[in-house]
Amino acid sequence: MPFRSGFVCILGRPNAGKSTLLNALVGEKLAIISPKPQTTRNRIQGVIHVPKKKGKGKDGGQIVLVDTPGVHRPDSSLGRKMMVEVREALEGCDLVLVIMDVTRKFDPRDQFALDLLKRPRTKAFLVLNKVDLIREKSRLLPLIEQYRKLYDFSEVVPISALKRKGLDSLLEMVIAALPAGPAYFPEDQITDQPSRFMAAEIIREQVLLNTSEEIPYATTVMVDNFEEGARLARIAATIYCERPGQKGILVGKGGKMLKKIGTSARLQIERMLGTKVFLELYVKAEPGWRDSRRFVEELDWRRQLEHRMFEQASPAHVAPENREDNAEKMQERAAQSIRLSDRCGEPTED
Repeated sequence: MPFRSGFVCILGRPNAGKSTLLNALVGEKLAIISPKPQTTRNRIQGVIHVPKKKGKGKDGGQIVLVDTPGVHRPDSSLGRKMMVEVREALEGCDLVLVIMDVTRKFDPRDQFALDLLKRPRTKAFLVLNKVDLIREKSRLLPLIEQYRKLYDFSEVVPISALKRKGLDSLLEMVIAALPAGPAYFPEDQITDQPSRFMAAEIIREQVLLNTSEEIPYATTVMVDNFEEGARLARIAATIYCERPGQKGILVGKGGKMLKKIGTSARLQIERMLGTKVFLELYVKAEPGWRDSRRFVEELDWRRQLEHRMFEQASPAHVAPENREDNAEKMQERAAQSIRLSDRCGEPTED
């Protein structure tokens, strides 16, 4: 069997286990996870390198998994951007893994996800997740029959992403369904995400895990500065919320909440980078940011990367009036933001 490769999109409604599946299959934490719906806001690629098997006529392969935001009917610019991420992931993919939570009843949200498949009529597997929570496995049969009537799935695979059960069988089916093709990524690369974006996501994950009610959905994180050295990485990031009251909750009494978020995030970022991290967190209220198309677009790490590449390629000449504008913006940010440095010991020069 020749070397096989392709793009495999993971599709499903919020909290079906898409990000858990991505992390389990890749073997590394690439996507943040929380019990709150719509945790994933961007499509995230994870690369699985399938080794060649001696004596079995298999030359191996490469699976590029694409995790997507939970399918939903958007009611804001952020929601619409998330659904654009889903649709773009579906375009040109070789296979779709439609993941369904077997502990939940089928409802219109599931149908909405299936409707996205019908336009390109993409080859798809039905992945039934959380089967470990079903005592009577016979309950799965009518569920499978129900889904088969709704879409012509090539395979039906029961798994438990959290318990890592059924994943080997799923991988074998996926690689067999992909076309012969080249490797898209080198063998030592498991994602296309830059460390800068992953750091922002780790900080946002800690906000999700440590706050409740509206706070998690009203917040986002943007890395302002990322300097990675051999012994120390310096990172400054801003946590945006929508109202001053939310800002107070995120900071906490005496800065305790922000300290907790920063410490937990820093430890995870250190494990990811393999070096010490000096992390500075800011909190700023940005009223209505979820409905601001401009702001939401700026959250896309691909756009941020393009901006940085353009800045590096452009002459470092700034007109005096622009320097004054930048200075005013910095002063305004300092006045509106609350900062807490989360130190991992005193920073040292590289």
